[in-house]
Amino acid sequence: MTNRSRNKESILIIDDEPANLKLLEKMLRGQGYENLALIKDPRTVVSQYIAERPCLILLDINMPHLDGYQVMDQLKALNDPLLPPIVILTAQHSKDYLLRALAGGARDFITKPFDRNELLMRVRNLLDAQLAHRLMHEQKNVLEEMVWARTEELRNTRLQVVQRLGMAAEYRDEETGNHILRMSHISVLLAREAGWNEVNCELLLNASPMHDIGKIGIPDAILLKPGKFEPPEWEIMKTHATIGGKLLADDDSELMCMAREIALTHHEKWDGSGYPNGLAGEAIPQSGRIAALADVFDALTSARPYKKAWSVDDAVALIKESSGKHFDPQLVEIFMRHLPEILQIRKRFDEHSNSA
Repeated sequence: MTNRSRNKESILIIDDEPANLKLLEKMLRGQGYENLALIKDPRTVVSQYIAERPCLILLDINMPHLDGYQVMDQLKALNDPLLPPIVILTAQHSKDYLLRALAGGARDFITKPFDRNELLMRVRNLLDAQLAHRLMHEQKNVLEEMVWARTEELRNTRLQVVQRLGMAAEYRDEETGNHILRMSHISVLLAREAGWNEVNCELLLNASPMHDIGKIGIPDAILLKPGKFEPPEWEIMKTHATIGGKLLADDDSELMCMAREIALTHHEKWDGSGYPNGLAGEAIPQSGRIAALADVFDALTSARPYKKAWSVDDAVALIKESSGKHFDPQLVEIFMRHLPEILQIRKRFDEHSNSA
């Protein structure tokens, strides 16, 4: 730290004796320190500290209205991570007196009457130390920002990979990638309104695109059949849920655990008539119940090579009719209350959109 840069650092000097303030000002200005704030009334320290943001504080202990210990308590209460060093100005030599000051947050002390060389050396050393502390703090903030940016980049990359993995299964079924986007965002809306926190909503957004990943294991002759499945074909088709569960197994990350849960249970039904395990009611994980409702609504209202798109009214009518049968009644109520937002999601991720 050069003398020029050091001398521009702000120093707060607090003493109720005008003579002491003048003496300290003369000593410091004689050494080239220019940015000095002189305070006689300790009651104004906090407001001036906030205005000045000094790099060093010279503080008398025995003052009217507030003593130095009380001033230090007020400054500590600000919880400033860069609180500057405090140097006690005192005529006291008692060990207990000085220990109390150091315990209260003081970094050093200078006894009265002031020795010029001692004062200037302590001021210089503490300003240098404060500059190093500030640089480390700023570097830490920069590193934290870099880590956050990198984490965000990895999160976005992970989301893209997961979405594309889900899209791979959908394309085999001649569905569009935008089905994945609509279904996952509708799922998050339902989950949030059902009381999920943002962390779990984020997991759902990442996990739900893999709900039909098991379709990768279904033969094309069955998967792409335009007509109705024969009973043996339907049994094979239903295995995509268990295939998906196996593909996503053996990974204990929260993301993959939820993805596996959804893949296995999004074809279960509230009344127990679903597959692969015939689960019913709340035995079906809520993630699976949410994904089921979002998936069916978007599938019904989307055109496929083997079917026309249903109207929204017809799809909504079926969902209402299926409440308590196929779907969780509470989720159907949420769906109905937030239908306008769900239709906005469909509009945002329509067949001609590339949004993510």
